[in-house]
Amino acid sequence: MKIQKLFSVFLFALMLGSTSLLMAQTMSDQQVLEYVKEGIKQGKEQKQMAAELARKGVTKEQAMRVKELYEKQNNVDTAKSTGTDANESRLREEMKENTSDMLEDQPTTQDLVREDQVFGRNIFNTKNLTFEPSSNLATPPNYRLGPGDEVIIDIWGASQNTIRQQISPDGTINIQKIGPVYLSGLTVSEANDYLKKSLNKIYNGLNNATDPSSDIRLTLGNIRTIQINVMGEVVQPGTYALSSFSTVFHALYRAGGVSDIGSLRNVQLVRNGKKLATIDVYEFIMKGNAQDDIRLQEGDVVIVPAYDVLVKISGKVKRPMRFEMKKDEPLSTLIKYAGGFEADAFTRSLRVVRQNGQEYEVNTVKDIDYSVYQMRNGDVVTAEAILNRFTNKLEIRGAVYRPGIYQLSGKLNTVRELVNEAQGLTGDAFLNRAVLYRQREDLTTEVLSVDIKPIMEGTAPNIALLKNDILYIPSIHDLEDRGNVRVHGEIAKPDSYPYADNMTLEDLIIQAGGLREAASTVRVDVSRRIKNPRSTVDNDTIGQMFSFALKDGFVIDGQPGFVLQPYDEVYVRRSPGYQAQQNVSIEGEILFDGTYALTSREERLSDLINKAGGATNYAYLRGAKLTRVANASEKKRMSDVIRLMRRQLGEAMIDSLGIAVENTFTVGIDLEKALKNPKSNADLVLREGDIISIPKNTNTVSIDGAVMVPNTVSYLAGQDIDYYINQSGGYSDNAKKSKKFIVYMNGQVTKVKGNGKKQIEPGCEIIVPSKVKKNVNVGEILGYATSFSSLGMMIASVANLIKK
Repeated sequence: MKIQKLFSVFLFALMLGSTSLLMAQTMSDQQVLEYVKEGIKQGKEQKQMAAELARKGVTKEQAMRVKELYEKQNNVDTAKSTGTDANESRLREEMKENTSDMLEDQPTTQDLVREDQVFGRNIFNTKNLTFEPSSNLATPPNYRLGPGDEVIIDIWGASQNTIRQQISPDGTINIQKIGPVYLSGLTVSEANDYLKKSLNKIYNGLNNATDPSSDIRLTLGNIRTIQINVMGEVVQPGTYALSSFSTVFHALYRAGGVSDIGSLRNVQLVRNGKKLATIDVYEFIMKGNAQDDIRLQEGDVVIVPAYDVLVKISGKVKRPMRFEMKKDEPLSTLIKYAGGFEADAFTRSLRVVRQNGQEYEVNTVKDIDYSVYQMRNGDVVTAEAILNRFTNKLEIRGAVYRPGIYQLSGKLNTVRELVNEAQGLTGDAFLNRAVLYRQREDLTTEVLSVDIKPIMEGTAPNIALLKNDILYIPSIHDLEDRGNVRVHGEIAKPDSYPYADNMTLEDLIIQAGGLREAASTVRVDVSRRIKNPRSTVDNDTIGQMFSFALKDGFVIDGQPGFVLQPYDEVYVRRSPGYQAQQNVSIEGEILFDGTYALTSREERLSDLINKAGGATNYAYLRGAKLTRVANASEKKRMSDVIRLMRRQLGEAMIDSLGIAVENTFTVGIDLEKALKNPKSNADLVLREGDIISIPKNTNTVSIDGAVMVPNTVSYLAGQDIDYYINQSGGYSDNAKKSKKFIVYMNGQVTKVKGNGKKQIEPGCEIIVPSKVKKNVNVGEILGYATSFSSLGMMIASVANLIKK
C-alpha cells in the first residue's frame, strides 16, 4: 500500500512536470515501472524521479499507462477510493473556500502519505528493530529445558567436576555412575535442585545445609532451536526455526510483520491447543510494557487475526495517522494514541465522518463526550485549527516610540492608555488627526477620525477601544512628499539617497563616496523638476538644469553651497580627456607576439604589425584572422539571427546545436593588402580586445557539403572549381550546384562565380549546400559549423541558407 501511494503521487508529479518533451520514448512501460519501484526503495524524492524519467523521454501518456499496469499487477481496485476517506476528502473540498483563511498552513504531500499509514504496523518490518534475542544473556532461572539444549553442571567444594552434555531427544542426560537423568520440561531452577539431589549419591555434602562449601550450578551452553508457527494475517505465514530464547515479537518480525488487514491489538499465542495469551502490541509501543512479549516454546502457534476497528485521525494532532482500536475504546484513547493536540488545534470539538450502514454521516463530538464516544471501523476524525483571529488584540502604528500589538484588557482599553503604553508620541507626530480602523460585527471595516492632541491633554473625552482596533498616528513627514535625490555617472557609489533639509551638492557628493578618477571637475549637472502646485496653465518648460565646476569635491564655479531639493538628480560627467589603456593582441607568425596598448584612436592593422616587428618569412598573410569582442549592438544582431533560426528550424534543433550569442566574432580582413596600402580601407582601425592571428603558409583546399566524399587536397594554382569537386568524387544527388560558396582562412565568405579559378586560394574551404529548402539537415549544419571561424559568421551563413 505504501508503494502504491507513493507511486500514485509520483505519477501525478510526472504528469504535471512533463508537458513538453522533445526526446523520443526510450524506456518501455515495464522499465519505467521497475525504475519507479526501485527509486521509492532508495528513498528518492518524487520530483527527482519525475525529472530523471522526463529526461529519459517518459511522456504523460506513458505515465498513465504505467499507473494502470501497476494497478493491474497488484490487483488495485480503484473503486475502493469511494469509502470514508473519499467522503472526507469531498467534504474538505466543499469547505475549502470557507476554511482556507482560517488554517495557518495546508498539509503537504508528505503529511498526506503519513496519514495513510497505520501506526505501529512498520515496527516488525524495519531493520532497526528486529526483536532478536541476545545470545549473551545470563541463564534465566525460569527457562524450561528441552531436547537440544546444552547444560553445563559445575561442582565445587569437597569434590570438583564439570559436566557438559546436550539433552537427548528423549529429554535426558547421561551421568556416569548415575545413568540417565530426565531434565526436559524443568526450569533451570528446578533442574538445579533436582541434580543436587541426584548427584549427592556420588558427591557427598551437596545436600548438606550445614556445609555450604560444596554446591553445584547448572547453566546453559548452546541453546536449542525450536519450531513455531506464525499464522493468520502476516506477510509470510509459515513455520519458522527460532532460538529457544525467542519471543512473540521476534516471531512476528521473522514473518515480515502484519499484513494490511492484520491486527496489532489482538495477537494470540496458542500452546498445546489452548490460547495462552492475547498480546496488545500498542501496550509495548505506547507504554514500553514488554510483559506480553512471551518467550516461545516448541510447537507454539502465533495467530494474527484481522483487525476489528481501524480509524483515521488527521488535522491538528501531533501524530496524524491511522490507528487500530479495540471495540470498546473511546475517542479519548485515540487522541492519546495520536500524541494529543497540536498547539493551534481547536480542542472543544472534533468532526467524525462515519459509515452508518446505509450512507455517510458527520458527527460533531464535544470535548465532554470524548471519553464516552466509542470508535467504529472506518471512522475518520478531523481536528480543525483555531480561528485565525484574536480575542483581545490592539495595534498602534505610526509616530509612537513603540508601535506594535498590545493586549486589550481592563487597564488598557482607551486611546490615551494605548498611546502611553507605546511610550508616548514621537516629536514628529501629527497631532491634529489620527485614524482609528475598527472592524464591525459583519467583518467590514470603518474608519474613525481621532483628534489626538486634546485626548492626550485631557481636554477631550477619551475614546474606548474594541478588540482588533488599529490606531494610526501619522508623522508630519508622512503628509509631505520628501522624495529622494539621485546621483549618476562618475561617482564612487551612484545611487538614490534620502533627502534631508539643507542638503547641498557637496554633501551629496561626499555621501556618495566622492568623484571617480574619470570624473570631469568642470561639468557636474543638476536636473530639477518644475513644481508649481498653484499653476492653472500648461508650461513648455519640463525641467531646470544647473551646471557646476568642482575642486576637491567643492563648488568653485556656480552657486556655492547649492541646496538640493527633493527629486533632484545629479549627473557627474566623464572627462573627455580621460582615457584608460586599451589593449590588443597579436599571435602566430610574428616576430614579437603578445599584448600591445593602443596609442591612437586611428591605430590600424599595419601599425600593430610594425610594433610587433613584422611578420616572419613563414607567415601566410592572406589567411590572417581578426577576432573582435562583440559590443551590445553586435550581440543584439546575433540574437536576432538566432531568433530567426529558431522560427525556421525549431527550438529542439537549435538547442541540439548549442547555438547561443557569444562574446566574440570574426572580422574578415586582407592583411596582405593592408600592409601594401597602409591607411587604406583594407587597413582596418583596431579597437580594444582585438586579437590578430597570423597562420603559417598552407597549401591545401578542403571540399565539404553535398559531395560524394568530403576531402582535403593540395592547392594547385590555376585549377577551377570543378577540379576540386572531382577530387571529392563529384556532386551528390542533392547538391545545390548553383549555390556553392568558399570560406577563407581569414573568415571571409564568398559565392563561387564562374569557374572560380581566381577565387580559390590556399587554406580555403569549398562548401556545396544541399537542395533541401524547407528543413535544413542537422548533420549538414554541423558540417558547415566546422568551416566557420566563429558563431557570428555561422549563424549569418545558416540564416542565408534558410532564406534561399
